Amino acid sequence: MNNNLMNVGVLFSELDIKERTKIIAQQINKDYGTNETLVVLIVLHGALIFGADLVRNLEMPTEIETIRIKSYEGTASTGKINLVTPLPTSLAGKHVLIVEDIVDTGRSIHFLLNELAKSEAISLKVCSLLDKPEAHEFPVKADYVGFTISKNFVIGYGLDLNGKYRNLPYIANLTKA
Repeated sequence: MNNNLMNVGVLFSELDIKERTKIIAQQINKDYGTNETLVVLIVLHGALIFGADLVRNLEMPTEIETIRIKSYEGTASTGKINLVTPLPTSLAGKHVLIVEDIVDTGRSIHFLLNELAKSEAISLKVCSLLDKPEAHEFPVKADYVGFTISKNFVIGYGLDLNGKYRNLPYIANLTKA
């Protein structure tokens, strides 16, 4: 990373994330039990790493699906949701857990929940690694949240800036230098 372009401050270490992911998985295991199949719908690309780590800690049978939406350019939301891949068609009669990297304005989750409401799933819940309540513009609330953060732009552990920095093992606050 070119330090002339930006400064980062670690918000959550790799260990913090690993421990919190296990706690979230324990709650999901408790809520769903070990008999029901859970469809884990991972929102690409940001939630890929978190989703993979979360699924490894789940005890029930799981099906993994992915969806790709786009709403950001650089550090700002475009205000529009673009569905890059189609929604899975096999969700009827199943429990679905949407795994998101961050609930920022809430626009993406609001959009997905409205679209998935047509799927005839038994249940729809949201698990988000990060939540920015002060940035919410839509009345959405994740059922499971890793960490609550302020209205800053963050990178790492799947979160990016123009496709870069997803590979950082921690979550960092991004400030322009």
